[in-house]
Amino acid sequence: MTIDLSDYESGKSYDGDYAADLAKLQKRLAHIQVAHIVHRKRAIVLFEGWDAAGKGGIIQRLCAEWDPRNFEVWPIKAPTQDELDHHFLWRFWQKLPACGDIGVFDRSWYGRVLVERVEGYAKEAEWKRGFDEINEFEAQQADSGTTIVKLFVHVSQKQQDKRLEDRLDRPWKRWKTGVEDYRNREKRAAYLDAMHDMFKRTDTRWAPWTVIDGNDKKAGRIAALSAIAEQLEAHIDMTPPELDPKIEAIARKALGL
Repeated sequence: MTIDLSDYESGKSYDGDYAADLAKLQKRLAHIQVAHIVHRKRAIVLFEGWDAAGKGGIIQRLCAEWDPRNFEVWPIKAPTQDELDHHFLWRFWQKLPACGDIGVFDRSWYGRVLVERVEGYAKEAEWKRGFDEINEFEAQQADSGTTIVKLFVHVSQKQQDKRLEDRLDRPWKRWKTGVEDYRNREKRAAYLDAMHDMFKRTDTRWAPWTVIDGNDKKAGRIAALSAIAEQLEAHIDMTPPELDPKIEAIARKALGL
């Protein structure tokens, strides 16, 4: 199926009980994390999307009920010189989750075919080769038992501008904005071309893309968490773990049960 970002701009308000539905989803996600721990299953949840699209808010709510010992959030920024001295995927290999863990990537290896392409940080031959390298990298992870969930959070230009303005007006949000937000904004058309090319070339059977309409924050958060829960559950046994008889016997004796 061809992905067209213009299909994800309705911005329809969430019409359910947001607080109750969010709490239910977070409890479901907590059970999903336990299943990964018990079954020693690895998972990657990665986010791409526009500046001010709401990725951070989704990630905050995704991890709210998770045990911090078994997940890691990786905010991906510009590579260091040491990272530039290696293949572009090298720095991501260092961050892959261990068995029983979930790795959350706030931006990812798709920078090679997005920002590095549009801003000219990668040569044309490098970013074009990047599509196959990324697909092979993700196939390796999937073949080794890692579940991959890829979300792209989309907002219209109008909604993005509104949120960027909000970051200027509200003092405690000013740290979130920088000159790169406006550099990227001026090249929206070029980024759109790169994004649609990315979807066409990397929407694979083993690592498909899910686009989230982030124009309404509440609706976007519920949609994103629902998609993550569904995709993670599809790759793991969600049967609750049995109580170890030895532990039960010791516990009953200690507790006088």
